[in-house]
Amino acid sequence: MDFLITLAEGFIGMFQAGGDTFMGLVTGIIPLLIVLITAVNALIKFIGEERVFKFAQYCTKYFILRYTIFPFLAVFFLTNPMCYTFGRFLPEKQKPAFYDSAVSFVHPITGLFPHANPAELFVYTGIAAGITELGLSTGPLALRFLLVGIVVMLLRGFVTELITNRMIKNRQQESENIAA
Repeated sequence: MDFLITLAEGFIGMFQAGGDTFMGLVTGIIPLLIVLITAVNALIKFIGEERVFKFAQYCTKYFILRYTIFPFLAVFFLTNPMCYTFGRFLPEKQKPAFYDSAVSFVHPITGLFPHANPAELFVYTGIAAGITELGLSTGPLALRFLLVGIVVMLLRGFVTELITNRMIKNRQQESENIAA
């Protein structure tokens, strides 16, 4: 009998934990995202969508800027997860690479700019704890994290863009073969 009671309590407890998680989202990140989206859209309207698109086109004209400066600005100003909305300023074929670039940068930026991804700050602080225990400054570690992150986001953006272009080309060839 105790087994059935424990099983029933565990079963309902799983749903209670899910409900608690859901309420945490409803009272935490969802309102934050709605306010952030509203603020960013208002700022874009205030600056002018054409100007923002022109700036984005300038920042993304060359792949080196597209996968370094542009994702850096997105993560720095909009933080995780709102930063991915910067992809709306890119052509469809560049969106996967931008996302890959930005998502690879949300951890490395936290050492110098913890506001960018505070929910994942424990990754950096866990590594920095060893440096602190040695009596060393964490500044150089944070800078190295940032620099390596920029290199990684550039490489990932470049590789993902190559893969995306290859997939688009293959799909176009398949469509041509079917039509012929």
